[in-house]
Amino acid sequence: MNLASRPTRFWTLSVFSGAAVLIYLFATAPTELSNKNPVKPTLSAEEALTFMAFENDVTRTLFTKAIVGQGKKQGLAFDENWAQPDVHAGPLPALFLRGVSDELSRSPVPLNLFLGSDFPIEGTNKLNKQQGEVFIQMKEDDRPRFFEDLTSGEFVGMFPDYASAAPCVTCHNQHPNSTKTDWEMGDMMGATTWSYPKDSLTTDEFIAMLSAYRTGVSVVWDAYLDELNHLEAQKQPGIGEQWPKDGLFIPNHQTLRDSIDDLVGPHLLAEFISSASTP
Repeated sequence: MNLASRPTRFWTLSVFSGAAVLIYLFATAPTELSNKNPVKPTLSAEEALTFMAFENDVTRTLFTKAIVGQGKKQGLAFDENWAQPDVHAGPLPALFLRGVSDELSRSPVPLNLFLGSDFPIEGTNKLNKQQGEVFIQMKEDDRPRFFEDLTSGEFVGMFPDYASAAPCVTCHNQHPNSTKTDWEMGDMMGATTWSYPKDSLTTDEFIAMLSAYRTGVSVVWDAYLDELNHLEAQKQPGIGEQWPKDGLFIPNHQTLRDSIDDLVGPHLLAEFISSASTP
C-alpha cells in the first residue's frame, strides 16, 4: 500500500537522526551489561518525539485511507458521535487520534499528544497562543519545531499535519461547524503536538513511551471492533486478516499491528542507509 504524501521529504530529513540512534541502541548494543554499572543510553526528547510522530503519521494514514476511505465503499459508517451508546459506527480519523491521546493521558508515562489547528471544527482543538505562533513559523518551511512550553516547562515537539486523504478534506469542508471550507489535498491542516517533561530519556523510558502509544491504539481499535459487533448481522464485516479493499472485512488487531510495523520499520532503516551512504 502506497502511503506517500506531501510530507515524504519532511520525514526523510527528520527521521534520520532518530533512526541512527535507534539502530545503534536496539541492534548493536551489548547483549550483556554489568549488574553493578548498567549502561542506560539516552535519546534526546527531539529524537524520541520524532520517531513517535512518524509512527503516529503512519498509523493515522493507514486508518484514514485503508479503513475509513475503503470502509465507506463497503457501507461501513464513521461518525463523530461514534462513542455514544446509540451510535454504532467507527471513529473519524481525528477522533481515532483523540482516543489514543486520551489513553495516553491515563497511562503512567508522562507523554501527551494533542492535535490542534488554527481552523478547528471543535474549539478544544484550537492551538493556544504559543502553539499558534510556532505554527505560523512552521507553515513557512514545513519543518517541525521543538521548544519549551512556557506554561508547563515541558519539552514540546510540533509536527505538520497534512490533508493526506480525501475523507479528511471532504469532512472538514462539509462539516457545519467548520471555520474553513476550502481545504485541498496537501494543505497543512494543523499540527500534532507532543510534550514530555524531560529533554532526554533512557531507552527504557522510550520503550515505555512507545508501548503506551501502541496500547492506546489497541484500546481504540478494540472499541471500534466492539462497535461492529452491534451492527445487524448482514452488515457486520468479517474480522480477521483481510481489509476493506477486499470486501466487507476489517483487520483484527494483530493484522493492523503487523501492517504498521511493516510500514514503519523498513522506512526508518532505508532512510538511515540512504543518509549514511550519501557522501
